[in-house]
Amino acid sequence: MTLVDVNDIADGADDPREHLVVIGNGMAGCRAVEEILARDPGRYRITIFGAEPRVNYNRIMLSPVLAGEKSFDEIIINDQAWYDDNGIKLIAGDPVIAIDREKKSVMARSGRTVGYDKLLIGTGSDPFIIPVPGKDLPGVVTFRDLDDVDKMLAAAENGGNAVVIGGGLLGLEAAHGLSLRGMNVTVIHLMPTLMERQLDEAAGWLLKSALEGRGQEILTEANTQEIYGEGKVEGVRLKDGREIPADIVVMAVGIRPNTTLAKDAGLATGRGIHVDDHMVTSDPDVLAVGECVEHNGQVYGLVAPLWEMCRALADGLTTGPTGYKGSVTSTKLKVSGIDVFSAGDFSGGEGCEDIVLRDATRGVYKRVIVKEDRIVGAVLYGDIADGNWYFDLLKKGDDIAEIRDALIFGQAFASGGGASANPIDAVAALSVDAEICGCNGVSKGKIMACIDGGAHTLDAVRAGCKASASCGSCTGLVENLLALAMGDDYAGERDNKPMCKCTSFTHEDVRAAILEKELKEIPAVMQAMSWSTPDGCSSCRPALNYYLLCAWPGEHKEDPQSRFVNERMHANIQKDGTYSVVPRMWGGVTTPAELRAIADAADKYDAKLVKVTGGQRLDLFGIKKEDLPAIWADLNAAGMVSGHAYGKALRTVKTCVGSEWCRFGTQDSTGLGIKTEQMTWGSWMPHKFKIAVSGCPRNCAEATIKDFGVICVDSGYELHIGGNGGIHLRGTDLLCKVETEQEALDYCAAFIQLYREEARYLDRTAPWVERVGLDYVKQRIVKDDVGREALRNRFLYAQSFLQKDPWAERAAGAEAHLHQHIAEIRPFAVVGAA
Repeated sequence: MTLVDVNDIADGADDPREHLVVIGNGMAGCRAVEEILARDPGRYRITIFGAEPRVNYNRIMLSPVLAGEKSFDEIIINDQAWYDDNGIKLIAGDPVIAIDREKKSVMARSGRTVGYDKLLIGTGSDPFIIPVPGKDLPGVVTFRDLDDVDKMLAAAENGGNAVVIGGGLLGLEAAHGLSLRGMNVTVIHLMPTLMERQLDEAAGWLLKSALEGRGQEILTEANTQEIYGEGKVEGVRLKDGREIPADIVVMAVGIRPNTTLAKDAGLATGRGIHVDDHMVTSDPDVLAVGECVEHNGQVYGLVAPLWEMCRALADGLTTGPTGYKGSVTSTKLKVSGIDVFSAGDFSGGEGCEDIVLRDATRGVYKRVIVKEDRIVGAVLYGDIADGNWYFDLLKKGDDIAEIRDALIFGQAFASGGGASANPIDAVAALSVDAEICGCNGVSKGKIMACIDGGAHTLDAVRAGCKASASCGSCTGLVENLLALAMGDDYAGERDNKPMCKCTSFTHEDVRAAILEKELKEIPAVMQAMSWSTPDGCSSCRPALNYYLLCAWPGEHKEDPQSRFVNERMHANIQKDGTYSVVPRMWGGVTTPAELRAIADAADKYDAKLVKVTGGQRLDLFGIKKEDLPAIWADLNAAGMVSGHAYGKALRTVKTCVGSEWCRFGTQDSTGLGIKTEQMTWGSWMPHKFKIAVSGCPRNCAEATIKDFGVICVDSGYELHIGGNGGIHLRGTDLLCKVETEQEALDYCAAFIQLYREEARYLDRTAPWVERVGLDYVKQRIVKDDVGREALRNRFLYAQSFLQKDPWAERAAGAEAHLHQHIAEIRPFAVVGAA
């Protein structure tokens, strides 16, 4: 008989169903409830007590919240609507402080007493605090819940120094987040190897080197003696006498199962709460699940075993017991943006053999431990694409003798497909119980069932079984499963197609990762995002080179081999193997000195043809490849820079003569064109970019078929975007009308930067505007004054580095002559040109 008191009546105690009370609103407790509801949604009346004053969220994703990559709303697992829709009473912010097994009731801190028929304990674990002097000083925090994150964020607002004690996963994630927030971070780790429970010495060394390369100080074999400070944290003193200043100290040295309630209630405990195969404690009406339990002498702190426990528990409470037999664990983690994986026993020992691959350039390390022709352990660093496959072989105990020679190179090679093997074949070979999504414990079989049930898009799969709904690292695998299940009916996500065959990530995914993880070199991107090919391909390398250049102006080290041949040669290759050279003429205006320099170059280098281009410039054809450096040196010395006629960059700014000479001209179109070109030249883009300025609505400069066009009218300037005069003719869309030249320049800079930052590589502005919509562009450029100014400033900031960029063509002589050149063209243009 369930005990009922006055507090319980209001919560529906007159409901005839058995009352299941859950202590713990965390990942394990709520997952167990989800599993119960999936089997028999009407079986129990459910009450959940949570210590935190909030709904259930994904603690694994606290690190991205600290790093600023996600908000709290984005890591919520079950919102309030889930509790309401399932008739669950959530008592948040009121932790249970006592269990009365005789009366079958629990008491909360507020005094509320609630009876139960079945009690589920999911109290998780508590952070371990090392017992050193100063551990209780203000400024010493742990890293277990959102409140801890809030404390760290508050400290990071003031900058300064942070010390993280503990070089395990949580410690390194805390260090990464605080570093991204602008703090100087030192990690103190007692053991010689970082993450020694998940990584061997070699992988730990690689991780340490990578983190130090990002500006963190990593001290291994460092023993903390005390935390010192007057009234608050001021620093950490090590046993060897070293002192490290600190404005905040994060304790992340480990966790312990939270067994306090269970012990006080007289339940059997050891390291954790003792449970049998059905998650039942020493009291048949009390169950426990998650990090707080001990099963057959084992305590688990990883997600996958928790999910297996929850399934066994739900079976026992509903459809019939199946039993939990313990877990073979693997760890797939992203530590500060670096992928690591480990499984099984990687300590080696008698009878074990190591198969090792090291690629120092790519930062890849793979070690597979084999015993009697079976995998017993694996450690992967940098490239973890085959982690699921190794783990599947380990769990099933498959004999790997026949594939041993190819084993370390991964599933593609071992299956005979080499590097070009179809990734869909790889997921097809995985067993149905192979774990795909570690964050949410979702197997291949569950995803395939979800797809068979009608989930035919990535978003539908995420909604149906939560695969790929958290960190997103398994997105490519989920998409491959969709393709496997649906065949030709699955054409990929409409705007979510992979960047190329080398990766499952989209252009947008890659651009976001470059910024979030501060990736500044092509190998770093390929490493961080698990590229399936060693060096990329002709599609992704130029795109990556551009994305890095756009994201990190002045910092990205240009990779010439990732440019197309015309960009490497600074000229356009012709069908006979020679090149054409196009020096820049600002706004289509030239001078006698420039014409002489061009004529001299044409004679000296035996140009076969000199032609006026559609962009109002002179093109020198028939220049030999070996003469290209010399002809550009001569043109640079005359003050002429490249017209980038070969580049994914600003090509030309076409103008008419405007109000200075034309009787129909309303504004100084030539002067504005020159100013625009001098502001935007040398700016690398996703594709070629053309501008025109027409002095009146007669539009002699053809501004309405350019990427950015200006039509001068009596009252100001009409700004147009997204035109294309090529094979697929597209007229421009009217962006807005402005009154002054400076506004026209500012809007132009903002539009270009928005296009540079958000378009996919090789997208012209026309398809990009059509995809994102004119309203979106207007919102960002016209309606958002602050956003427009920020875009403009980022554009000008990037332009300020051009003289440091060898691809910008500002050779030694060109910069010295630039101002003289502008002075020379002024009489041939208009007074007041930039």
